[in-house]
Amino acid sequence: MAVFVALGAFLMTLFGGWVALRVTDRRHLVLGLAGGLMLGVVGLELLPEALEAAGEEIFGVPQALLLFVGGFLVAHLVERLLAVRRAAHGASEGRVPQVGLTAAGAMVGHSLMDGIAIGAAFQVGEGMGTTVALAVVTHDFADGFNTYTLTSLYGNARRKAVTMLFADALAPVAGAASTVLFTLPEELLGSYLGFFGGALLYLAAAEILPEAHHEHPARSTLLCTVAGVAFIWVMVGVAG
Repeated sequence: MAVFVALGAFLMTLFGGWVALRVTDRRHLVLGLAGGLMLGVVGLELLPEALEAAGEEIFGVPQALLLFVGGFLVAHLVERLLAVRRAAHGASEGRVPQVGLTAAGAMVGHSLMDGIAIGAAFQVGEGMGTTVALAVVTHDFADGFNTYTLTSLYGNARRKAVTMLFADALAPVAGAASTVLFTLPEELLGSYLGFFGGALLYLAAAEILPEAHHEHPARSTLLCTVAGVAFIWVMVGVAG
């Protein structure tokens, strides 16, 4: 049942990537929407779940928040190191394709954990599994949209962006199937969500949104960002 439900996440992820691919002539609007979706996923879904699952304090601060900050800093460090390495080899200024692939790889890892969450929830009970599956499927549109956008934003060819999109779509199915073999501890899952949320917030705030407003500081771009956050809010509410 878990694998069957995960096929819905597969289709929703591909749909999100297809939408991102088809609207290349409105790139600033795509990036504005992607930034809003990423902000909504982090603030309204990942961080609350991380705090609930791994909220134990370490020196006065919840473990999930420490990892959230750590994820933000690691994403910043990885981007800086790749940029310095590119400059050292005489490359011209611009975005580093490896950063986009690394970010998309993180999205694939997140989707794999989504599938594991579905499988683990069905181990608890059918009702729990259905609730978690609904939450995953509804936000996988954003995952597919962001995976394609992040890969292509950094100068990677469309072929690579589509490859990463399909990997992201297959990941929930693989994750759900893997739960036949093991069970993921709740605290470990919460720690991962906190770390990934910090990395995702860095990409949204430091890369996606500034790029969206660089050449088109239009009101419509800002509205797309707000719409992205609102979409995730609605999806979280529908999922209960």
